[in-house]
Amino acid sequence: MNTRETLKINEKGHLEIGGADCVELAEIFGTPLYVFDEAYIRSMMRVYRETIAEEYGGNGLVLYASKAFSCEAVYAIAKQERIGVDVVSGGELYTAMCAGFPADKIYMHGNNKLPREIAYALDCGIGCIVVDAYTEADLIEEEAKKRGIVQNVLIRVNPGVEAHTHAYVQTATPDSKFGFSIQSGAAEEITAYVLKKPHLRLMGYHSHIGSQIFEEQSFVLAVQKNMRFAAEMRQKLGFEMQELNMGGGFGIWYTDEDARIPAEGYRGYLSALIRAVKEGCKTYSLRPPKILIEPGRSIVGEAGVTLYTVGAIKEIVGLKKYVAIDGGMFDNPRYCLYQSKYTAILANRAAERPTERVSLAGKCCESGDLIGVDLNLPEAHIGDIVAVLSTGAYNYSMASNYNRNFIPPAVLVNGGKAEYIVKPQTYADLVRNDVIPPRLK
Repeated sequence: MNTRETLKINEKGHLEIGGADCVELAEIFGTPLYVFDEAYIRSMMRVYRETIAEEYGGNGLVLYASKAFSCEAVYAIAKQERIGVDVVSGGELYTAMCAGFPADKIYMHGNNKLPREIAYALDCGIGCIVVDAYTEADLIEEEAKKRGIVQNVLIRVNPGVEAHTHAYVQTATPDSKFGFSIQSGAAEEITAYVLKKPHLRLMGYHSHIGSQIFEEQSFVLAVQKNMRFAAEMRQKLGFEMQELNMGGGFGIWYTDEDARIPAEGYRGYLSALIRAVKEGCKTYSLRPPKILIEPGRSIVGEAGVTLYTVGAIKEIVGLKKYVAIDGGMFDNPRYCLYQSKYTAILANRAAERPTERVSLAGKCCESGDLIGVDLNLPEAHIGDIVAVLSTGAYNYSMASNYNRNFIPPAVLVNGGKAEYIVKPQTYADLVRNDVIPPRLK
C-alpha cells in the first residue's frame, strides 16, 4: 500500500500504520486524530544525511523544513538523527529551543521577519539567517552590533526556474514575494550591500524553487544557475560562496496521479543535485561549497495519516454523495487552498473494494469545507473510520480553531505503540485568552 510499508492491512481487515491498528487508535485517542510513523520519519532523515555523507564527503547539512510539521517531538527526532532544522517564525524557533535543539544547526527563513524575531534569533545564537529584504539586512546588522557579534547570513536568490507545481507553491517565478532575482541584477545588488555590513558574515546563497516537484531536472537547472551566479560574484565582487542552500520541494505520493518514490528515489534527487554542484565547481573553478537542503514534506508527509469518524451521509440523487466526518478545513485546509488531492480508505474495512465516489465533507459552516471530492470508497456507514493518507505535512501546521473546533491531537507510533506528541485541546483552551472588559460585565 505504501512504498516503504508504513501502511498495511492486517488480518482483521483494518488499516495499520507503523504496526498500530488504526481502528484501535481511534478507539483509544478519539477522532479526528493525526498519526505519525516514527520509523518512516527517521528513515527519510537518514536517506538525505547518508547521501551527503557518501557522495559529498559529508560537506553539507540536512535541514528539516519544520513548517511542514512543527512540534517538540519532531525536533527531538531531528536532533537524534544529527540533522539541522529550518524555522520560519519566532514560534517555530521557540519550539525548537524548548526541545533542546542546538541553535547553531538552526537556519531562519521568512520574507518579513519581525524585529522581535530577529532579536530572539540572535539571543538564541542561531546558526544562520536567510536575508530576504534590505530591511532585514539592516535589522540583523543593528541587532548583531548591539550584541557585539558577527551573524552568519545567506541571501535568498531567485534563479527563475519554474517547476510544474501549483501556482501558490511556486516560489522562484519572476513575480514571487521570495528572493532577489538573479536575472534582473537584484541578487548582485543585495550581495554588494550585505558585504558592506561589518556585523554580517555572508556565507552564500539560498534558493528554493517550489514544492511538490517531481522533475529532477528542475533542481539541476536551479543549481546550474546558482553556480554561474556564484562565479560572477567572485569575479565582480571578490566574494567566494561557502554555502549553497538549495531548499526543498521534493514531491510525495498523495494519489495514483503521483509517482510512488522509494527511498532510493529521493537519494537520486539529491545525488543529481550534488553532481550538478560538482560540475559547476569544475566549470567555474569554485571551491566546493557546503551543501544544504531543506526537505520537509518528503520527511513527514507520507509518514502521517488523519483518522476521522463518519457522521451524516447525504446523497443528492443524480449529482453527488456527501460523507461527512468529524473533522474538516480546521484540521486540513489544503483542499480549500490548493484543491489538493488525497487518497482515503475506510480504516475499519480496509480490504473492501471501493464501490462509489463521494465527497468527503467537513463539519464547518462553509460550503467549501471539503477534504476531497470524487474519492473512491466502499459504501460508508455512520461510525466507520476514515483514514486520509499522506497528511503528515502541512495539516497540523495549518490547522486552526475555526468555528471553535478543536485542533486534533497527534500521536507518534513506534513499533505498534502510540503516544501523544500533541495533547488534545479542551473547551477551556478555546477561551484561555478571551477577555471580557469590565464595562461589559
